[in-house]
Amino acid sequence: MTLHSAQLALFDQTQEANTYHDANRRGYFSLLTQWEGNKRQSSYPLTDMATVLNLVDQTRDTWLTQAEFMRPNRRVVNLLRIGLLFIDLDTYRMPWAQGRTPEELAAAVTYFCQSEGLPHPSLMVYSGRGLQLKWLLDGTIPRQALPRWNACQRHLVDKLAELGADPAAKDASRVLRLVNTVNTKSGNVCRVVHVLEEQGEPIRYNFEYLCEMLLPVARWDIETQQKQRRDRQQLTLLPGGRPGHLKGFSGRQLAWDRLEDIRRLADLRGGVKEGERMHHLFWRLNFLLLSGATNSGLMYHEAAALAGELDPRWNYRSKELMTLYSKAKANEAGETVEFNGRKVPPLYTPRNDTLINLFQITDDEQRQLKTIISKDMAKERHRKRETERRRKAGAVDRETYESQSLSRQKPWEALGMSRAKWYRMGKPMPAESETGPCVYQAARSHNGK
Repeated sequence: MTLHSAQLALFDQTQEANTYHDANRRGYFSLLTQWEGNKRQSSYPLTDMATVLNLVDQTRDTWLTQAEFMRPNRRVVNLLRIGLLFIDLDTYRMPWAQGRTPEELAAAVTYFCQSEGLPHPSLMVYSGRGLQLKWLLDGTIPRQALPRWNACQRHLVDKLAELGADPAAKDASRVLRLVNTVNTKSGNVCRVVHVLEEQGEPIRYNFEYLCEMLLPVARWDIETQQKQRRDRQQLTLLPGGRPGHLKGFSGRQLAWDRLEDIRRLADLRGGVKEGERMHHLFWRLNFLLLSGATNSGLMYHEAAALAGELDPRWNYRSKELMTLYSKAKANEAGETVEFNGRKVPPLYTPRNDTLINLFQITDDEQRQLKTIISKDMAKERHRKRETERRRKAGAVDRETYESQSLSRQKPWEALGMSRAKWYRMGKPMPAESETGPCVYQAARSHNGK
């Protein structure tokens, strides 16, 4: 349902932002503002959002982050959570959109989504020259789910490409124009032009539902196939770089988890030594690129955030990352390289054993990591999972089993009596001993007969 214009006017910059940000949460948001030909970025705690947005100069171009971050820096490596999907439509470039009002553009998008079987956007915001489409979630998703979120974003961009979807505006660190601020390129004010209601509020979607609607393979299907592969003990590194495909998606998730493991390793060690900082930066950035969470155009911005995380005082030499940059460009162009008889991305896809040796990861450290573990550690985790699975299914541990087996072989010992007495009592079984004197009484009654 589309709200009337009077209702849409209620969506000022704070109210629109509050549909996907929560001032009661910990974390940060960022504003990007145009000042005399230059863009300035500032980050603030979420608790200050209402105050900051009300102080914005509405005559300037201003953009707001859609995600929330763990540090006052909007790089994707600092992502904390996100509560929506979004697409930026450059309708001003598209012949089909010429001469149409923002409301007419929104109606055309609604019709397109209906015909293509896409979920309808919760909000549509006129950016001054195009449309910002937003699918609000019924909760936020954590950074661990970023690869799946990215997969949904890519699918939406692909499906809406013919309407003018900007392929460069789909990353989690993206900023979109702030409602009620001017777009100086057109002189028009950014405003909400369409809201799909449910019980008087903008509709919200379950993230799993959106994944089911948008991704080629549903999450539970992925988990089933992963279990089948584990059962066959065929653990294969799946390369990334292929959007809309199960192997590509799984490879991106693996790369993201490895990035998280390397960061976790630094935390376990209380930081990174001076001589090891570039080593950490290189591999973190490699896996970030391989996960699809960033691209070559944003690589050096992400590198700066990662370097600051390692040591805020460190002035790293960006030329040491030039090889990685060229590999990222080749990966985005769809190039592959031959390795052990198979085609893999140009970016580095090392085995776990290689990473364990490179970072000298101990067994104790591996126990606290998610993916960078040895084969022995993987087997240990598999045994624990199987033990837990059997226990949930009603199986008993070995000690209990052997105790019960002994009880069945010599039940009189389990009952604390002699063999002769056990026979006189009618051969009661240990399980019956829980009834105590009742067993003895039953046996006397039987003998009395």
